[in-house]
Amino acid sequence: MFPETALRFFKSLYYRDWISAYGEINRLQVRHFCRSQISARKARTVSEPKEKVHIPGLEMVTYGERMHYVPGLSKPVFPQWKRDYKDPQYFRPPPSHEMPLSRETPCYVFNQRTNALEGVRQALWLTKSTAVTGFPPLLLSLTKSPANQIPDQENRVLNAIKHARFWDTTEGRPAKYSKTLLFNLLHLCATLQSSHPLIGRRMFTEKYSLAATWKRGENLFQVRGQNGFIFNSMDPLPRVFGKEQVSDTADHALETFYPISPTVDLQEVYVYKEEVNCTGFRGQHYYPHTHTLYFLEGDDTRFKLPPEQFRAKMIMFLFGNALARAHMLYGPKTWRVLDHPITIQAVGTNGRLFQFIVFQLNTTDLRGDDGIKNQVWMDEDAELYDFAKVRPLFKKKQLKVPAGVAGYKPETFTKFLALYLHGAV
Repeated sequence: MFPETALRFFKSLYYRDWISAYGEINRLQVRHFCRSQISARKARTVSEPKEKVHIPGLEMVTYGERMHYVPGLSKPVFPQWKRDYKDPQYFRPPPSHEMPLSRETPCYVFNQRTNALEGVRQALWLTKSTAVTGFPPLLLSLTKSPANQIPDQENRVLNAIKHARFWDTTEGRPAKYSKTLLFNLLHLCATLQSSHPLIGRRMFTEKYSLAATWKRGENLFQVRGQNGFIFNSMDPLPRVFGKEQVSDTADHALETFYPISPTVDLQEVYVYKEEVNCTGFRGQHYYPHTHTLYFLEGDDTRFKLPPEQFRAKMIMFLFGNALARAHMLYGPKTWRVLDHPITIQAVGTNGRLFQFIVFQLNTTDLRGDDGIKNQVWMDEDAELYDFAKVRPLFKKKQLKVPAGVAGYKPETFTKFLALYLHGAV
């Protein structure tokens, strides 16, 4: 007997004995011997719901009075039972058009998960701003003095990186380390408080909610949500752009992205408050001025923005904080050029790359494209280091990347320190 014939013979014997032991099986189970269950499964038929026909003047005979099911009689329809008390577990909101805050015109909301299609260009148009690439040289000059530097700065920054990447986890490659690294760098900067007492006039806050409203053209826009960490100060930040630079923005033409609508990818809502402006703090706050916003890229593993959209989110929340502060000072219905511009700065990081943005709010008149515009300094993708490896990387028996932190760039931390010392020197 040939091997193939013997194999078929033994298979048929095993199949026959299995049927005699367990009984007859259907065709679908037989197919499972040679195919996977997913491929052998029949397509599930989805039946469409039958349309209920209501004939005026004709009452259906139901089994509602008999209190049990009777074949041939229709199913009774009972009125919806309503509780005489409020139960949050079974609360059903009314339809949107019946809510007291329902509007006919939509409002376009930018939140912390908005993935703007045009990225920074769309954010600049929404905030009526002009962008300057690079880091402000006025702020960079703050760290040139030895008095504004941390003792043994390079080694202490390297230890902060190693703590976030190697020492703070038992994993070979930690999934989240940007938050640990950010807190380590902030702790290093705070060691200069003894020589710079104004650093003590700040407060660090986490998970605060922001809301700001403005009109751009004929559309109503809002920035709402939680964006991360915030440094508040008792004293406002000084302006970064001079009066001549601010006046020159009147001749600048905003970049458009026609035929794409500026409201693309923004949440369109019809239930909203028309004039909502909140900095996240109630009443007379002791630290009313926003100093720096800190954003963590990829901190939420379920949702991650691309780099361009991440920078757009930073600009929008910087603008929202500045606009909410301006509305508290001058009123929500005041459209004017500010005598004292509001300056706020932001730092975004994924644990290796850093984004530095400085925003200056010059005007609250955002209805048209002409006139004075707001200004943005933007430094993109500044690397703090190249690699952080637990084990060395070899390729073709040659060492490509050594173990530990490789390619440390001190100029990136210098920019981080300059934004931290801004307003305290």
